[in-house]
Amino acid sequence: MVYFLQHSTVALAESRGYRWPVTRNQRPDDPEGLRQFKAEFFKALAHPLRIRILELLRQGPMSVGQLQDAIGSPASSISQQLAVLRGRNIVVTERRGTTVIYTVRDPELFDLLDVARRLFNGNLSDTIDMLRLVDSEKVGDDAPRAQSPSDR
Repeated sequence: MVYFLQHSTVALAESRGYRWPVTRNQRPDDPEGLRQFKAEFFKALAHPLRIRILELLRQGPMSVGQLQDAIGSPASSISQQLAVLRGRNIVVTERRGTTVIYTVRDPELFDLLDVARRLFNGNLSDTIDMLRLVDSEKVGDDAPRAQSPSDR
């Protein structure tokens, strides 16, 4: 019975377009395999065009043509990046006639992107504060000089 349920779940997931990730060790209790899975997921997000696509898909499902109009990149580039996102099960597709529509599989991804944005903003704010300090430093004739041994 357990085998049937596991097999049915796998068949259902695969029928819906899920592609199982390739890892070195498929054991479910393998912490290294889990870290590899996480790394592959974040690698799929590690491209400016893929991030832009996800930002646009936040507004709702879109076709390659709609994404191309919004981004201005060639359809081939957008399709290539969508293939990466689809391969990591980040986006899913639905066929409407001859058009393929892309949707983010799990809206919680947008929460992850929002958290990342807050982290980046905090980091950039710290950097801006540091740059202001550097800018306000006295330079040249205005800066205090260290005493040389002959001045002592």
